[in-house]
Amino acid sequence: MKHTVLIVDDTEINLILFEALIRKVGDCESVKFTRSVDALAWAQVNDLDLAIVDYMMPEMDGIEFVRRLTQTPGKESTPIVMITANDQKSVRYRALDAGASDFLAKPVDKIEFLARVNNMLALGDSRKKLADRAAWLAEEVSKATLEIVQRERETVIRLSKAAEYRDPETGAHILRMAHYSQLIARAMGLSVSDQELLLEAAPMHDIGKVGIADNILLKPGRLTPDEFEIMKQHAIIGYEILKGSSSKVLQAGADIARAHHEKFDGSGYPNGLKGEDIPIFSRIVAVADVFDALTSERPYKKAWTLESAVEFLETNSGTHFDPACVVAFMEHWEQVLEIRQRFTDDH
Repeated sequence: MKHTVLIVDDTEINLILFEALIRKVGDCESVKFTRSVDALAWAQVNDLDLAIVDYMMPEMDGIEFVRRLTQTPGKESTPIVMITANDQKSVRYRALDAGASDFLAKPVDKIEFLARVNNMLALGDSRKKLADRAAWLAEEVSKATLEIVQRERETVIRLSKAAEYRDPETGAHILRMAHYSQLIARAMGLSVSDQELLLEAAPMHDIGKVGIADNILLKPGRLTPDEFEIMKQHAIIGYEILKGSSSKVLQAGADIARAHHEKFDGSGYPNGLKGEDIPIFSRIVAVADVFDALTSERPYKKAWTLESAVEFLETNSGTHFDPACVVAFMEHWEQVLEIRQRFTDDH
């Protein structure tokens, strides 16, 4: 392994001496500077394995050089040997505080110089190997985490399909409302992680419909009051299916399933929650789900026009829907249309 050693000393003869000694180490090349300011500028943008720095220098002394170099991102662990006089203990203490790794006393002993340089280079090599090992482990953890996430996503998709096979709604509806939900979340300033979580969890909003009898779920006409009471149970059923999981996606899905039919004025079901007592994910999904349901054709109804669906959202803002969610949705209308076009029922 080729090592790069930076030598900083305002005395030319010392630079020549140290460079000659560095050649004896083997597999080393030296970079020399008489001005500490120039040396620091070079060190901050170049790779080096060791810095040898004199304490007494004009413009910027060795301690300040060490402090600035170790404060440079990526250079925090650079091995640094400072050259001081034997009686300068206070200087050494300050140098240690600044980030120096070792010391050489003037006049420099050649054997000691070579030993300390070899030790510092070996230390640097060990740190690099540890860093590489840590990076490798981080990459392996990332791969394993990605596999878990992918399996989790597959579980969500399969759960969503289970409801889809019993419900006349299409797979494209699930995709559209999930992406509408993500769009609203982004417009409302939710974190990127929450946006992604909502995108993955929203498709499970109606998973509880697997527990509703076909004669009610698939009824082409209007439900009777008693039938509607049974239909309303799908929110609780969905929550019971998904609750208690260690998965964040399934936890979010459980909350969405239970509360996406709650209304902002408290007149929704199953718990009559009101305003911000309704989880934010559920308030968002309510807008996305209703808009797409209205504008989609079903065996029992014609699709509403976009204008009629927008009017419905705006008319019911503050009663059925969280006004902030409606505003976020409408302010990004071009993206709404793009999602609608991307995920058609024939997709």
